[in-house]
Parts: sequence; C-alpha cells; structure tokens
Amino acid sequence: MTALALLGLAALIFVATHFAMSHPLRPGLVARFGERRFQIAYTVVALATFGWMLWAAGRVHGELPLWIAGDAAWLAASLLMWVGSVLFIGSLRRNPAFPTTGRPPTQIGDARGVFSITRHPMNWGFASWALTHIIVDPTPSVLLLSTAILILALGGSVGQDIKKRRLLGDVWRDWETRTALVPFARGLAWPGVFASVGGTILFFAATWAHGALGGMPAGFWRWFG
Repeated sequence: MTALALLGLAALIFVATHFAMSHPLRPGLVARFGERRFQIAYTVVALATFGWMLWAAGRVHGELPLWIAGDAAWLAASLLMWVGSVLFIGSLRRNPAFPTTGRPPTQIGDARGVFSITRHPMNWGFASWALTHIIVDPTPSVLLLSTAILILALGGSVGQDIKKRRLLGDVWRDWETRTALVPFARGLAWPGVFASVGGTILFFAATWAHGALGGMPAGFWRWFG
C-alpha cells in the first residue's frame, strides 16, 4: 500500500468512526457502558485515528501541488482562517443550547456572540481551517486530510441538528429558527469581545508559529513577517 493510500484509509476510518460513534452506535454503547466510559472510549478512538492520519500524512513525500496559490488566494484564506479562529474561541464560552443541569434543556435562551452567527461555531472553525489549507496547500496529502476534517465538521453539524430534533423536538426546532446553520446566513452579527480578541490572538499566534516552526509563512506574516 502506498503512503497516500494509507493516508486515505486512515482518513476514511477517522471520519467513519466519528459518525458511527456519534449516531447509530451511541445509544447502545451508552446503555451498555455508561455515558462516562463511552465518552472516554470516544475520545481515545478520536485521538488514535487522528494521530494515525497525521502519521500517515507525514509519510507522504515528493508531492506537487495541484495548483499554485497566488496572493489573492492567500489573502482570502487568511481572512477565512481569522474568522474561523474567532468562531472557535467563541464556541468555548456560553453556549445557550448546552445542558447545564445534566438534563436536556426545556428552553434555549437568546443566541449571543458567535452563536448569533452560527449555532455550530466550533465545527465551522474546523471547517475554516480545512478550507484554508485546501486553498493554499493543495497537495494530495493535504487535500485528503483537510477533506476528512471538512466532511466531519459539516456533516457533524447537520447530524447534530437531526439528532437534536429527535431528542428535543420543538425546543431544538425553535432554536433553529433563531439561528443559522451557515455562518452569517441570517445577516451580519458581532461575535463579541471575548471571541474577537481571543480569536485574533489565536490566529496571529498560530500563523506565526506555522512559519517559525519550519513550515511555509502563513497568514499576514507571509507579507509582513
């Protein structure tokens, strides 16, 4: 098996195990082992398959990009990554749909911060990271790895909506009417100070480290580093 084929297999298993354990297998596994043990198993499988995928990507050598990203593509990708960083940081705080009592919510409050932009800000943060790398580093291994993450992020958002509709019924349907699946689909919204500042710090730190640790200069450091 070639290194690229091994990466493809790892990416397929990474995505398949996530979807299987998040949806069809979850009820039975939780009933048999309990929520805590299931979460531990889910985390172990996720980290193991992701690590395998990264290891396989590192074994691919001598690749040529399918296209050359110019300055316009780099600028668009950098702005996309900046927005994704803001969404990701904002998702770590005050999710109004997250159960706080250990029981499913009977009512979901107003959408604030990044949740006024999309009800799945963390997933869109990962999707933005994947799209950014597809745009500026279109080698076969990066395309495989990034596509796997993109499918998981976007498919996970849709799958979560389907699961929550089944579990919460009108509570989740009401939340869907007040929020957007796709960022900014309901208009422009302010992500808040916490997300804006934290996301900006993450963006500039990560793109600086990208070049400082031996990778290609990324983000605005490409021009001003």
